[in-house]
Amino acid sequence: MSTRITIDPITRIEGHLRIDLEVEGGHVSKAYSSGTMWRGIELILQGRDPRDAWVFTQRICGVCTTVHAIASVRSVESALGLEIPLNAQLIRNIIISAHSQHDHIVHFYHLSALDWVDVVSALGADPARTAALAAKISDWPGNSVQALTAVKEKLAGFVKAGQLGPFANGYWGHPAMKLAPEVNLLAVAHYLQALDVQRKANQVVAILGSKTPNIQNLAVGGVANAINLDNPATLNMEKLYRVKSLLEEVQAFITQVYLPDVAAVAGFYPDWLKYGAGVTNYLAVPDLPTDARATRFDLPGGIVMAGAKDLERITGWDKGQPFVQRVTEGVARSYYEGAEQRHPWQGETRPSYTGDWKAETEAPAKYSWVKAPRLDGKPVQVGPLAQVLVGFLTGHELTVKYVTAAIDAVKAIHGIQLTPAMLHSTLGRHAARAVRCAMMGELSLKHWGLLAANVGKGDTAIFNPPVFPKGEIMGVGLHEAPRGTLSHWCVIEDGKLKNYQAVVPSTWNAGPRDEKDQAGPYEASLVGNPIADPKLPLEALRTIHSFDPCLACAIHTHDADGQELGQVKVGV
Repeated sequence: MSTRITIDPITRIEGHLRIDLEVEGGHVSKAYSSGTMWRGIELILQGRDPRDAWVFTQRICGVCTTVHAIASVRSVESALGLEIPLNAQLIRNIIISAHSQHDHIVHFYHLSALDWVDVVSALGADPARTAALAAKISDWPGNSVQALTAVKEKLAGFVKAGQLGPFANGYWGHPAMKLAPEVNLLAVAHYLQALDVQRKANQVVAILGSKTPNIQNLAVGGVANAINLDNPATLNMEKLYRVKSLLEEVQAFITQVYLPDVAAVAGFYPDWLKYGAGVTNYLAVPDLPTDARATRFDLPGGIVMAGAKDLERITGWDKGQPFVQRVTEGVARSYYEGAEQRHPWQGETRPSYTGDWKAETEAPAKYSWVKAPRLDGKPVQVGPLAQVLVGFLTGHELTVKYVTAAIDAVKAIHGIQLTPAMLHSTLGRHAARAVRCAMMGELSLKHWGLLAANVGKGDTAIFNPPVFPKGEIMGVGLHEAPRGTLSHWCVIEDGKLKNYQAVVPSTWNAGPRDEKDQAGPYEASLVGNPIADPKLPLEALRTIHSFDPCLACAIHTHDADGQELGQVKVGV
């Protein structure tokens, strides 16, 4: 006999996501992923000046602002065949990498760590024993007895005052929680320290982007960061060295705390290296261009099909059919008119809501506001795991370096020998995100050096003006965002936007079944997951959170009159 579970909304994510499960014999047998709000940005952009699109698109989400701005200007530049100055590429790259570091740190510590860490248990920890344990993992100065004692006292104060804040509604004491009190205390300490570190990464975005979360320095054709080393009001060496100092502080936390913490959690929960694989087709696009023409990149792209069991299944970015011709989006199970798969340049976003899905009923024909993207007609998983697998299997030096470091860390802490194949899992996604974060930290400093060297040569160019021709042109802007492959597709006619579609990471991952009944990555990854208590489905949250869902990107509500469009009910 199966048990039905509805989790609505999934919390500790951006946006509104509902997950429906069928549980048999203590494991998930079937899963459905439903986005519960509508995105209308594509309709807002029709008829507008393409140079303005990036300002609108970064409002798709309150978290992923920078990434949509970058993809949007790249989309229009792609349509125009417009090359941008090297300084503009490098400034964009530093912003991109700083934003990624901020995003990855926030995701692990503040959005998903509490799926694994029992905060209440930390009250029973011995700070001295915790410090001794921490010393075996890294030499991070925040792991002293004094620092850990202060954290325990602060946590006890929260409990005594009844003001637990983000710790108020956790699955404390759940049978799936396995960490010892000392490990929990260390994790809580790093949770609090990460609040300060992520702020420093965001300061870099603010310095170069003029503000955050909605950066102001982009333009189709480059950036608006005037460079004059003798002017305090422009981008000068004082500001550049401030950026460098912040990036170095963040990178120290990533390598001394974030990577070791993920390795420690993986060793304490080895079973979760077996759960959550789901779709094992992967897509990543190249990013962080190192030349003005964007022909060389520091992050690799590629396509991995059928689980990457051998290198022959890897399609490098310079091989095979062009990626842009292989992408479609379907709406057979989504609340939009039509049922066929369409290429994004021919995509339509015409809402057709067919009614609520009652928790006690089977899945209706249409059950989500998220579309179903496909590559060659197949679902693919995007995100840090995709990029790390592509990089590792193609011998990308930086990827191999940090994957090896993560494997070595687990062996040093727990004596467990992991393999790259174990990345196909819930914890594998966390490990890959930590690896990518370390890579982005190192690359942000590399690109800072490239920018400083180029400016030092006397090059201060930041912008090439766009010229829009008569007739129709099309472009696609690609970006490997923190949550995976992001693409903005534009059709421009006589200098105005005729069509605009954003195919975002959480659309690839959170999309529903298609017309062939192929499950999306969220849905497939949940099948086989254990559920110890159907009333407290912590294990389902672990797998969903490992993707770092951003449903505001995949679906976005718009009502010009400000009317209430619906209500969200929480239930199990």
